[in-house]
Amino acid sequence: MVRYSVLLASIVVFSLVSTAKVHAENWADKMFAETSHDFRTVGRGTKCEFHFELTNKYEEDVHIAAVRSSCGCTSPSITKDTLKTHETGAVVATFNTSSFIGQKSATITVVFDKPFYAETQLKVSGFIRTDITFDPPEVAFGEFASGDAPEREIVITHSGNSNWRISDVRSHCESLQVRLSAPELTPGIVRYRMRVSMKDSMEEGEIHERLTLISNDRAFPTTEMDISGRVRSAISVSPAAVNLGSKPADAVIEKRLIVKGDEPFEIKDIVCSDQRFEFEIPVGSKKVQFVKVRFKGDGTAGNIAQKIRIVTDLPGDKSASCIVTGTLAESK
Repeated sequence: MVRYSVLLASIVVFSLVSTAKVHAENWADKMFAETSHDFRTVGRGTKCEFHFELTNKYEEDVHIAAVRSSCGCTSPSITKDTLKTHETGAVVATFNTSSFIGQKSATITVVFDKPFYAETQLKVSGFIRTDITFDPPEVAFGEFASGDAPEREIVITHSGNSNWRISDVRSHCESLQVRLSAPELTPGIVRYRMRVSMKDSMEEGEIHERLTLISNDRAFPTTEMDISGRVRSAISVSPAAVNLGSKPADAVIEKRLIVKGDEPFEIKDIVCSDQRFEFEIPVGSKKVQFVKVRFKGDGTAGNIAQKIRIVTDLPGDKSASCIVTGTLAESK
């Protein structure tokens, strides 16, 4: 009986450990919007990056301890190693098209050590062809103001087949406009000049798009090209995430927000669904405004996760938002 009891206890412990491990892996996986990406067919030397975005859905801070790749064809990096509740970051997978050719794939392992240990695996793949090059290697718009319409020129060169032709250029982004020149032909080489412009309708924030070139190459009818940039918001608020900390449920807490614009503006309204928040709205038109935020607890315990939206008089009622989090404990 003693041996049986020990064996049963061992099985129970093993089961609990296994369950805990699965649970740990699940909480990390749930933060990612996507866990796999196919770069498809790309040119030699082309810049290829994909951002695996993740959002901390939990109250505790999440910390990324390390990222590693199973293949040198892909280099991983992170935009930030610590994410507070509701914060968003990304694991960036860079496809090393200058050093590798042909079909390649890699597994990126993301290691978390807080709030407790877990690993998430991200998959990337793609085919690097040597007969197409782009100059420059990506459509990089850099940072520009909302409403601007920048333009970039890319030279596409195909070698080895004078009959190669581009029949179409496609994108899922409606705010991009592409103009392709007539092909320039020399023995064994076909060259195109492609002008890519950004419409003023492009949404604010980071740009991670791509173009798909459609050609008459039956073996490789499509080739991808990255588009990167950042549309700077006409209005911004700092800090973007406010933590009230852990306070008694009847506490009164004050914070200050800094609101900045590219041009002078007035604050028309501040919107928050939690009536425990009060705001002092400054008067006048300035490029920088200071907003005093006061939280007055009503004795209700629980977690706080509220969005504060600041509406201005800029065209289209431009607004900026921040997230306020915290924990209220019952007063003793």
